Amino acid sequence: MSQEKWHTMELRIIYKDTDLMGVVYYANYFTFFEKARTEYMRNLGHSYLRLEKEGLFLPVIEASAKYRGNVGYDSLIIIKTRISSISRVTARFDYQVLDDTEKIIITGHTVHAVIDANKKPSRLPEDVKKAILSFQTDLI
Repeated sequence: MSQEKWHTMELRIIYKDTDLMGVVYYANYFTFFEKARTEYMRNLGHSYLRLEKEGLFLPVIEASAKYRGNVGYDSLIIIKTRISSISRVTARFDYQVLDDTEKIIITGHTVHAVIDANKKPSRLPEDVKKAILSFQTDLI
């Protein structure tokens, strides 16, 4: 059995991310997912900007989050990201958000379609798929 491999990034919570109760506003976690997903792709050598220049886009077609806890201003969180499944025209990203004690406070996922500049379904480029499989050998 292979071990799941995650890309990790740290993020410090700023005031604008919190609500009147002093904790992170729930919808901001989706922005954090986007930041982590962007860094995951950049780490693979296939930034979103590069894909867009090649005429490919990855719009979200599904999003979900399960809230198990929360943090407030100036907290340091760790966001783990991985692709749990890929097909010819979709990719599913999974996320874990941990607090500074490494307790999971949020889990979630987003599913992305691969489309071209005409908004038609397109295949995930082979070099991108190879980079994902190289990083996440558990998908092979």
